[in-house]
Amino acid sequence: FKAGLETDSWTLATHLSIWGSIAMWFIFVLVYSQFWPMIPVGAEMTQMYKQVLSSPLFWFGLILIPMTSLLLDIVVKVMRNTIAKSQTEQVRECEAKNKDPTKVIAGNRLTETARLLKNVFRRSTRLNPDVELAHGYAFSQEEHGVMGQGEIIRQYDTTQPKPGGF
Repeated sequence: FKAGLETDSWTLATHLSIWGSIAMWFIFVLVYSQFWPMIPVGAEMTQMYKQVLSSPLFWFGLILIPMTSLLLDIVVKVMRNTIAKSQTEQVRECEAKNKDPTKVIAGNRLTETARLLKNVFRRSTRLNPDVELAHGYAFSQEEHGVMGQGEIIRQYDTTQPKPGGF
């Protein structure tokens, strides 16, 4: 549950990790308490699942102990997100309210993530159809130079020694 409090996004992997670890404990108790006759380890675990799962004290503790141990963490998280919000929390709040987070982002030094978020909400302008866009790939050697890359490579003689000095 502490991992669930600290996570920023709930994905399938997060759900499997948190809920799966709890389910695995129950499966382990069920399986391990059945193996005493076959594997001579842990004789005190024989039929333990019946005692554990039928005890009201176990179920009460299963709910009460995690709640009381996480109470301070929950209070701290609520106070931090109410009084001293991080920039991330402020942007999330703006997104939830469908507001432009530019005001939140503009007041602080922009990180790369903040710049990307700012650009998401910027209105796009239509390109002028009369303007021709540049063609070719970035860093292309074939951009209307005096001599193309293919010609330079074909003129290079690999049988000659390289010039010295550099």
